[in-house]
Amino acid sequence: MGPAHATAWRAVLDAARAAGPALLGVRIGHAGARGATRPRREGTDVPLRDGWPLVAASPLPYTRRSAVPAALDAAGRAAVRDGFARSARLAAEAGFDLLEVDAGHGHLLAGFVSPLTNRRDDDCGGDLDGRLRFPLEVVAAVRAAWPADRPLAVRLTAADLEPGGLAPDEAVEAARRLAAAGADLLEVVSGQTTPRGRPSYDGAYDLGWSDLVRNGAGVPTLVSGGIGDLGEASGALLAGRADLCGLGPLPPDPAWLATWRTAEGRA
Repeated sequence: MGPAHATAWRAVLDAARAAGPALLGVRIGHAGARGATRPRREGTDVPLRDGWPLVAASPLPYTRRSAVPAALDAAGRAAVRDGFARSARLAAEAGFDLLEVDAGHGHLLAGFVSPLTNRRDDDCGGDLDGRLRFPLEVVAAVRAAWPADRPLAVRLTAADLEPGGLAPDEAVEAARRLAAAGADLLEVVSGQTTPRGRPSYDGAYDLGWSDLVRNGAGVPTLVSGGIGDLGEASGALLAGRADLCGLGPLPPDPAWLATWRTAEGRA
């Protein structure tokens, strides 16, 4: 986010608040190996013909069609960390009430957390301590830049849904450490670390992972995947499986989902 974005968003927020009381949040992130792609209406993770150089935890393309990213070096990590912090300050100036850092769905920070996508042999790879080092550094920098009286959320992929991925006990420990670094809330998601790891999209497909993180780590959670009405949301809250619920995204239309899976199989 740059100053021009903050100015534009301020006008949007003013208009939204003029229409009625609302708390408004924004998510900031870095696409990592999933960057430089065409709009979703042209297919999922379809690379641009003339994209830009990508960076990621390790030089692993997201799909067979994707460009090979460069492993992010120390200077690059510092630049990304500072960029996140700068975006947090600008989001505060724009007037957002909540900020979320994206460490989910195969994007840059998620790529560091998962053993499927982090093959580094330096201090940012290896065991969970190493894989969390850079994401925790980013969250701490954002927390320092974001007003103390406004909540900070982190979107976390709690399950890669693929053999060799993040283990449940690692997801719980990652949640604890993100909270210690300054996260007030975790949006728990699953899959998309690689194209092969996908949720079932049946019902409230992320609720079990929210339950794991909330009650295993003692960290407040937000869950949205597949929760389509107030009854489902109320049930999740009353059962103590989440603290906040977002309505949607709903399970996709079966015909659309079959087409999407066919296209993904060619990725």
